[in-house]
Amino acid sequence: MNSSPLACAGLDSLMAKVLPGLGAAPRKVYMAETDIGPEDAAVTAPEPRRGPDRRRGPDRRRRWSGWLVIAIPMVTAFAVGGYEIGGPSLWRDEAYTKDAIGRPAGQIFALLGHQDAVHGAYYLMMHAIAAAAGTSAATLRFPSLCAMVITAGFVAAAGRRSAALALAPDAGDGRFPDVPALTGLLSGLLFATAPYMTFYAQMARSYAIETMFASIATYLLLRACPDGRWRWWSAYGAAVALTGLFNLFGLLILAAHGVTLLLTDRRGQSAYGRRIGRIPLRWLAVSAAAVIVLGPLLGVARRQQQQIAWLSRPNFTAIERLLTTFAGSRELILPFALLALAGVVTACLADDWRPLNPAAIALPWLVVPPFLLIAASFVKPVYYVRYVEFCLPALAILAAAGLVGLIRLAARTPLAGRRLAWLPTALVIAGLAALLIGPQQAIRQTAARPDNLRLASAIVAANEQPGDAVFYIPDNMRVLGTGYPAPFRRLRDLALARSAIASATLTGTEITSPALLKSRFTEVRRVWVVTGASNYKFPVPSTPADKEKMALLAAAGLHIIGRWQAGEVMLTLYGS
Repeated sequence: MNSSPLACAGLDSLMAKVLPGLGAAPRKVYMAETDIGPEDAAVTAPEPRRGPDRRRGPDRRRRWSGWLVIAIPMVTAFAVGGYEIGGPSLWRDEAYTKDAIGRPAGQIFALLGHQDAVHGAYYLMMHAIAAAAGTSAATLRFPSLCAMVITAGFVAAAGRRSAALALAPDAGDGRFPDVPALTGLLSGLLFATAPYMTFYAQMARSYAIETMFASIATYLLLRACPDGRWRWWSAYGAAVALTGLFNLFGLLILAAHGVTLLLTDRRGQSAYGRRIGRIPLRWLAVSAAAVIVLGPLLGVARRQQQQIAWLSRPNFTAIERLLTTFAGSRELILPFALLALAGVVTACLADDWRPLNPAAIALPWLVVPPFLLIAASFVKPVYYVRYVEFCLPALAILAAAGLVGLIRLAARTPLAGRRLAWLPTALVIAGLAALLIGPQQAIRQTAARPDNLRLASAIVAANEQPGDAVFYIPDNMRVLGTGYPAPFRRLRDLALARSAIASATLTGTEITSPALLKSRFTEVRRVWVVTGASNYKFPVPSTPADKEKMALLAAAGLHIIGRWQAGEVMLTLYGS
């Protein structure tokens, strides 16, 4: 492909001003990012400097600018994700976290033997944090924020490195020496400003930590493959194992990386070691080791499949929600889809699909895990959108590659000048920024979560009276009273047989004898019925125990004297 020398010179000059110190020669960038043989080094070595003073300045600026590519997205992620982190109310999944980590360590292990073993590592980590810092909403969410900040740095590093690998000496693009740095910077910034980065950064669950380790594993793959040494492969295997430890569905990152290795061409690279076809044997070895290490957890999780019994087969609405989640809003689906497509086209045309380029690493990461879970769900439902949240960074890398591709395409236009080459990308970025303002504001609202447990607690506190009783329908709705538990603890839980701690379960167990329940229903004048349903309707009792609860209310002549809604939480007060 031909381009105007004037346009390319103008682009290089402007890039050097915008990203100072990153305007090194392309082969110098490739040497800094990959391992090549001594004979290649001899060919691509830069001309010797005349004196130490002239060398020290550019090298120092290059080091600083290299760190800025990583640091700017991390700072942005901290600012964006940390803003109003304690504002939204806890919701029921976060209430599970708060309740579980408040137990002694021995009782947490007892719980994991019955339920929620897949979150065991997270609960134990948060137990130590809560013991030191408390259980406020901001404190519970802060580890997730830190995980997303680290993720932003590794997304930028992965974007930069994959772009550098695409600019190998035999397929380099000497007219665009800042492609790796610019791709990395945009990758990190797009991830740091994604609305659902904010959502999971402000959630006291394990998904942000899973995403962090998935991003670290991806970056380590980019280091291990061209290098081939065991230290990189071992670190990669450890990162994969930690990804699965914090969420077993995170092991699907191995499937994505396997597809990447199958699709990429490794001619011209060195130190790959022995391999089967296009798959390095060391990758197979460390991947198998990661799965074997998690074998006991996989076995326990298989026995606890009732934890996901509420899932159903994905339909069109589920697919639409997946697209909306990744993009940030319905309005952003088309722009990000076009940018991702541009990133793939750039890799295929401009970079000749070089090994481990941005599209080769990000496209399987974005597509393969959701596809596998959705396909498997038609046999047994296992898919839910937050189970593939660790794929979100892939979209940022693909979109960044698309944005850089626009700059490269504009620079090849004969009429492009110094500023015109950046104009299309600048306009796209401005449009994205405008479209992101609304979703970023909305994601911080309690309405973005299913439940408003803070409001539910305030309603009970304002309307309860001494002697009030409570029924939870169904029984797992007890979690709705654990986010802000003080008012709920003053209510008599008539149906409770064994508490959550005594039964080593998440919500406790209920009595099954109608006669025993009836014997407890004495001198009851007011009863709170706590339910929670996505359709915002009072649920139809389906179990004998729940039917007995409603029968007792009718037999006692109690009627509705108040009803309140707090998100999906419905509080109904019965009295005489």
